[in-house]
Amino acid sequence: MVIGASYLFYGWWDWRFLSLIIFSTLVDYLVGRGLGKQENQFKRKILLWTSIGVNIGLLGVFKYFNFFLDSLYDVIPGLQAVMGFNTLSIILPVGISFYTFQTLSYTIDVYKRKLEPTNDFIAFAAFVSFFPQLVAGPIERASNLLSQFQHKRTFVYEQATDGMRQILWGFFKKIVIADNSAMIANAIFANSEDYSGSTLFFGALFFAFQIYGDFSGYSDIAIGTARLFGFDLMRNFAYPYFSRDIAEFWRRWHISLSTWFRDYLYIPLGGSRGGTGMKIRNTFIIFLVSGFWHGANWTFIVWGALNAIYFLPLLLTKRNRTHLGTVAQGKLFPSVKELFQMGITFSLTVLAWVFFRAENVGHAFAYLSEIFSPSILTIPSFPDSQRALTVFILIFLFLVVEWLGREQEYAIANMNLRLYKPLRYAAYYSIIAVIFWYGGQGQQFIYFQF
Repeated sequence: MVIGASYLFYGWWDWRFLSLIIFSTLVDYLVGRGLGKQENQFKRKILLWTSIGVNIGLLGVFKYFNFFLDSLYDVIPGLQAVMGFNTLSIILPVGISFYTFQTLSYTIDVYKRKLEPTNDFIAFAAFVSFFPQLVAGPIERASNLLSQFQHKRTFVYEQATDGMRQILWGFFKKIVIADNSAMIANAIFANSEDYSGSTLFFGALFFAFQIYGDFSGYSDIAIGTARLFGFDLMRNFAYPYFSRDIAEFWRRWHISLSTWFRDYLYIPLGGSRGGTGMKIRNTFIIFLVSGFWHGANWTFIVWGALNAIYFLPLLLTKRNRTHLGTVAQGKLFPSVKELFQMGITFSLTVLAWVFFRAENVGHAFAYLSEIFSPSILTIPSFPDSQRALTVFILIFLFLVVEWLGREQEYAIANMNLRLYKPLRYAAYYSIIAVIFWYGGQGQQFIYFQF
């Protein structure tokens, strides 16, 4: 039933791409079976590289072919005339970056003998295509999710209500925070040449809350929906905008992807165990690949490089694991030092988001150059001042709730324990009312394009 629902969900967008996910599932299932039976190391490597080649090949064709072709044309003038065509008309299958990494992690874990291969094709297919997290994560590991399909589940009321609560908070993040922020950010980025540096800074600020509300909201909806069915998915966000340095930010942002790159790329490359040169090399590799994973555009690569530059001083001075706990844990307010650290980290993050959002690298640099011009001191002028003020207030209230709930898995997780029943239901209905009243114009989830 789960497979049927998942394939229906994915095929509803474009049934033709069901063949891709089924093909990827078959390849990695058979490779896993082969690795389980094969002891010859050379043959095991062939099986592993078959899986890597197929999955990365699918990504290469559907996501990066036109990017590489355009880049080649830019480097070699006249090549386009020789080749006789511009680019291929290829539609990017939604979620392909997510499920290919999910199946790859299974094959690599089986190859390293960290995981026993499954003989249950139905369970494996459900693991690859599980609809709540299929199109935008979290990117699950077989060691966590696959085993859950192999055990009988029973309905647990407390688990279901917890899932509904997380879904509600996810909808609030997406519909109220992200979609409203998007309306202002989109207008400012689309006409950035018409605005002062102060307005452009706020445009980047609105995008920062758009992408956080959008992606963490989707993750909350996915995790909560899975919990309704008795499944536990990994946490994907842990209040990243309350981080005290960039290293902490990357431990709290898109956790399933960050840990994937750590386990399957950074550590195999040597991690931070080698000399200074190796540390710098590995840091740039992981951030550049992470940027490239997000999209076939130089803006994402520059975004990754900029985050590597942010991260390196912490790594080289061995301060990248200074802040492992929750900021101001057990306290209502942060210290002045913590507040300053969060402000600096958030500001650096907002500036980096400009490259993530800009149409191209030139647009990003022009946007940032205006921010760092004297016009940053002018009074900002928004496309819709009334809406901007409303969104500011909503973001402020959102941050208050997130701050008060920062020690929980999601901000309102313990509402049932902290509030008496009448107040609790009043809070739930208030959130629902705000969703309906202040819901912005529907915006596509940003990470669907990845």
